[in-house]
Amino acid sequence: MDFRYGRDEMKAIFSEEARLQALLDVEAALAKAHAAVGNVPGKDAMAIAKAATVDVVTLKAVRKEEERTKHDIAALVRVLAKKSGDSGGYVHLGATSADINDTATALQVKEAIRILVQSLRELKKVFVDLAKEHKGTVMLGRTHGLAAVPMTFGLKIAVYAAETNRHITRLKETLPRMCVGKMLGAVGTGAALGDKALIVQRRTMEDLELGIEEASTQIVGRDRYAEFISVLAGISASMEKFATEVRNLQRTEMGEVEESFGAKQIGSSTMAQKRNPITSENICGLARIVRGFVHPALENVPLWHERDLTNSSAERFIIPHACILTDDIVAKTANVYGNLIVNEERMLENVEATKGQVMVEAVMTALAAKGMDRQEAYEVTRKCAGKARAKDIHLLEVLLKDKTVKKHLTAKEIRKTMDPANYLGVSKKIVANIVKGLRD
Repeated sequence: MDFRYGRDEMKAIFSEEARLQALLDVEAALAKAHAAVGNVPGKDAMAIAKAATVDVVTLKAVRKEEERTKHDIAALVRVLAKKSGDSGGYVHLGATSADINDTATALQVKEAIRILVQSLRELKKVFVDLAKEHKGTVMLGRTHGLAAVPMTFGLKIAVYAAETNRHITRLKETLPRMCVGKMLGAVGTGAALGDKALIVQRRTMEDLELGIEEASTQIVGRDRYAEFISVLAGISASMEKFATEVRNLQRTEMGEVEESFGAKQIGSSTMAQKRNPITSENICGLARIVRGFVHPALENVPLWHERDLTNSSAERFIIPHACILTDDIVAKTANVYGNLIVNEERMLENVEATKGQVMVEAVMTALAAKGMDRQEAYEVTRKCAGKARAKDIHLLEVLLKDKTVKKHLTAKEIRKTMDPANYLGVSKKIVANIVKGLRD
């Protein structure tokens, strides 16, 4: 596949030659399993296994045969049988096309999950390091897009690190359910494989280091595929979340973080001053594509009776693309945050720009700690905040003159309470716990 997006290692898994080799690996494992139970002479199984490589059974030859047969697996079987010489009569013995296709898909996905887990681990490390570096960097916490109370940039990133770690766990948990094969022929009875069908299936999957579909129709259950695509969609949603935060914090009126920008990089063909968060925007766009694959994956679950073919065309598209694009956006997210420019001064300026409004909760809490009824403290601070906003003055100025506040807090205590650095709660402890836990 020739994609604009994606990393070479992941794209290689889903190349046409890699797919062909996976199919041949399954045919070879089947032949050896038959030999192990005495259904096929050992020398014939080895001859089939020796021929089952893309150097012998070439993509060109299979394509040519498929043009004639109009059936991909039948074409592969015929070419492999021919290349296996006198042993060719034992190729594909007792199997149906879905046995080979589904088991080959499991092989590809298993490798894809390995790469995805590694990509997520690299992103997690970026987040852990960034959270540790900025555990005390004060910034605005925002809800509804508006200033809320102070927090630290390190806490924000620690949240992302923990979320990324959960995705690693989800992928690992999905692997044994997704990476299974079947080798029981048409409609899953195993009739064509004889009375040792279950042993043949077990030995085939052991050879390939895959799990086994416990009870199958003619295909592996598509609930497995739907789960896997849903997990990738969840990862993509988180990547868009992380990228959207960069896009928002980089906005001109905020200016708190910025994507790195190359010396010769161009942001606009006409506006020479532009330094756009294009990688973060790319992540968001591709993440939406990945999430769009969930619908067809779910639609592929309710097939007719023991199987139909409505799932096949969709899966040939959604599985490779979902894996390639998910890996791509995870790697890009790691690159964005690994090279992120953090403007600590601007973060503090934005806190101060609220003229103390974000410290209202801190003052209310301080008053309640001095014995004032919490609801009364809320009303007092709400009125003070409203007065400061109406006059466009700093909240501190109003608080220092308010008689009710002064009855409970000294001027020194008010000033101390109004310092954002004194109202970060256990942020640093949370970051420390995340850093320690995820590094361990």
